[in-house]
Amino acid sequence: MPSALDLLAPAAPESVAKTIIWSIAGNDSGGGAGLSADQRAAEAFGVHLCPVVAAVTAQNSVGVARVEPVSPELLDAQLAALADDMPPAAVKTGLLGSAENVAVVARWIDRLRARDPRVALVVDPVLGASTGAAFADEAVLRAYVELLLPRATVVTPNGREARRLIVALRQDAARPLTPALSPEGRGSKTAQAPGSSQRLAHTPAGGSGRHDAAGSTGDFLPRPSGERVGVRGEPSSPPSRTAIPTLSAALRATGAQAVALTGGDSADAPGWSLDWIDTPHANGWLALPRVDAPYNHGTGCTFATSAACALARGFVLADALVLAKMATTHALRHGHAAGQGAGPVAARAGFATEPALIPFMSWSESFDFDSCLRLMDGRCRPISSENADIGLYAIVDSAERVQQVVQAGVQTVQLRIKTPDAPDAAWHAALRESIAQSLAACRGAGATLVVNDHWRLAAKVAAGNRQGLAIHLGQEDLLALGDAGRAELAATLLPLGISSHSLWELARARSLSPWYVACGPVWPTLTKAMPWVPQGLDNLAWWVHMAGVPVVAIGGILEHAQAAQAAQSGASGVCVVRGLGDDPAQTLPAWQVALQAGRAAPRLPVPAWPHPSLHVTA
Repeated sequence: MPSALDLLAPAAPESVAKTIIWSIAGNDSGGGAGLSADQRAAEAFGVHLCPVVAAVTAQNSVGVARVEPVSPELLDAQLAALADDMPPAAVKTGLLGSAENVAVVARWIDRLRARDPRVALVVDPVLGASTGAAFADEAVLRAYVELLLPRATVVTPNGREARRLIVALRQDAARPLTPALSPEGRGSKTAQAPGSSQRLAHTPAGGSGRHDAAGSTGDFLPRPSGERVGVRGEPSSPPSRTAIPTLSAALRATGAQAVALTGGDSADAPGWSLDWIDTPHANGWLALPRVDAPYNHGTGCTFATSAACALARGFVLADALVLAKMATTHALRHGHAAGQGAGPVAARAGFATEPALIPFMSWSESFDFDSCLRLMDGRCRPISSENADIGLYAIVDSAERVQQVVQAGVQTVQLRIKTPDAPDAAWHAALRESIAQSLAACRGAGATLVVNDHWRLAAKVAAGNRQGLAIHLGQEDLLALGDAGRAELAATLLPLGISSHSLWELARARSLSPWYVACGPVWPTLTKAMPWVPQGLDNLAWWVHMAGVPVVAIGGILEHAQAAQAAQSGASGVCVVRGLGDDPAQTLPAWQVALQAGRAAPRLPVPAWPHPSLHVTA
């Protein structure tokens, strides 16, 4: 028994060093945005943040009175002090204040990447305050587009900031940039650009506190009719969903690896918070129902720092932006009053296990999110064997094998017949006959046939009778269908299973309200080469908790104990490819016992975080 002194003793300190990120940004004297918001986001991610002051602001909850950048020498000294002792996995920039400071940051990114090419750079181009105070002149804009954007892992502007950056891109690029980068990595010791240290009129309340570019509307690209510029709660009009992808493409053309163009409201999607992401792995809208929160100061900083934290934790860009969307929405829900204006958002730990925070992700530039939400409202429910029993899920490659496994007692079987490089008429005829025979066998046994890939032919064979028939498609195949093809698939009303391997794929699959999502590979598999890191039981349990639809475990399930563990996670179905052997009637009972044992055992715990499922490459 522990003594009273033992109970009063302080807990032992954590022995594992935390991942480090740097935030090079402005200090908000009101504690709402800038480095204050960045610190809260880093704590929510369990990451250690080094706050590097690039500018000092005199502001409160209702406006900004003054902005003054630190000298480039002081900024350089802060970064030099950190570089050897606390090197970062990711760097996030916010308000930098001067072109000289932009140059210092660019040089240090090159130095850091010379040591470790994986260092990520998240550029949040803070060009002004939503209340109207300008933070960037022409020299700063040019420094951003010439020095930071080409080095950016991801740039996270709102619509107005994107327009200002693109205007700068279109200006005469032949003019020399001031300041140039010096060999020492400092900005050249030139006079500060006019306006880089400035007094600003105290501006009234009325915005979200998101740092938006100020200036006349003549500084921006023309807006489509009816477009508004609202991002993360800005009170003016939101950008149109047709304009945002165009702005994003222009910014990626600067050399940025990815763009997350935050959209907040949208004129043609009221009630939704939309962010457009354009990354090497995926692009589309991340969508969640809008949080009408009065305390929304610091959302932009929170989003960008969250993305940097997720990148530092090893997630690829698309997954990092899904987590940033979740964290920012969670922070909005926990904002609080501070002063007379908009209070700050409050990023907190725990957002990664709230199912309602998983966003939808569109498959293209256009998507009907309202219909998507209605479908999901009818589907979302706690997943258990009582309400979603897919059971043992056999995957076979012939009609003969379908008949064999359903006669043995399998209730869900997928027919996976891959198309050869040059299929002829005889092959197509044989495929049709295989589907027809398989469907007849499944209907006769009261089982469900899941046809992989060949959904149009399966629908024709069924001739309007959907009994016992479902479809499974991978994400690449669904993406290749385009909007028209996905609409045609939905019109068949056939239950749809979708493969998912990553957070963005889960978010995208959810938008089609599938019958199930497959999570895999749970264990390493040799059936086909894949770039994915095995999900393991931890990610499988997280998928089951977060997906909102039934989850099927797939990949590397070769032993009965693995099937029991997968069932213990709460998975509605467990895929077996080779494990049924030559005589399923003899092998199936042991698999069924394993599933029943897993479901009867205590549920596996849901981890606080999923682990990355795709390796980050330099």
